[in-house]
Amino acid sequence: MAAAPINAYLVCGGLYHDMDYARLELLKLLGEHERIRVRVAEDYRDKSAIAAADFLVTYTCDVIPDAAQLESLQAFLSAGGRWIALHGTNSVLKFLKGRGWDAPRTTPEFMAMLGSQFLAHPPIEPYLVEVSDPSHPLVAGLDAFEADDELYLCQYHGESHALLHTRYRGEAPGFVARYWPGAVAPGGAAAAARDEEDQFSERQLVMYLHPHGAGEVLYCTLGHCRGKYDMRPMMAEYPAVERGSWKLPVYHELLRRGIRWAARLPD
Repeated sequence: MAAAPINAYLVCGGLYHDMDYARLELLKLLGEHERIRVRVAEDYRDKSAIAAADFLVTYTCDVIPDAAQLESLQAFLSAGGRWIALHGTNSVLKFLKGRGWDAPRTTPEFMAMLGSQFLAHPPIEPYLVEVSDPSHPLVAGLDAFEADDELYLCQYHGESHALLHTRYRGEAPGFVARYWPGAVAPGGAAAAARDEEDQFSERQLVMYLHPHGAGEVLYCTLGHCRGKYDMRPMMAEYPAVERGSWKLPVYHELLRRGIRWAARLPD
């Protein structure tokens, strides 16, 4: 008897990233499995496609579901669905003229479902990513590695099983949540926005599993990419092409393992 197809729904869209590049790379990885069939979108509006999917993959930035779309995502997870959420899926961005970027906490149900919300990142530079649970199949046998990527500083929600982590103490210039953790603002002022203690933890999760209902989210913050035209209309042409962790074989290995996990394929 022929094996049934496995239906994946890929959402790749939003702001300030090279979505064409990320979409193509993810489709290549999904295409390595002949049973996986993929539908592609830029947002969450196709609720029937979400309901029909065996698993979700999202690579977005500042793409937020409305109330009906959120309900369809919650139903998908509650029924036991698996969701690979990448990079900026947990981001809400608002530019404040003269104050930089804010990450307003206006979508608490969505972020609770994902297990985290992006608040800031320091300037891109290499940082060490360590394995949190070497016994877990998603990261077993992997060594610590250096990522030249956006280091996501997040507020966490609910239960999470840490798979990869990093540590950061310092500033995230250009963001309202600038001082991490225990850093002191110029003039000795207390670090801003201390209303959530865990948002200023030195240990930041890079990849984790987060249960929701009978389902589960696999979140990985790695994978920044940006091309020449991805900061329009703020600037006509971005001065550099950035590929972040996409340049690393270990990142592709993490994505391959994540796809097998989400599709419930044998190792």
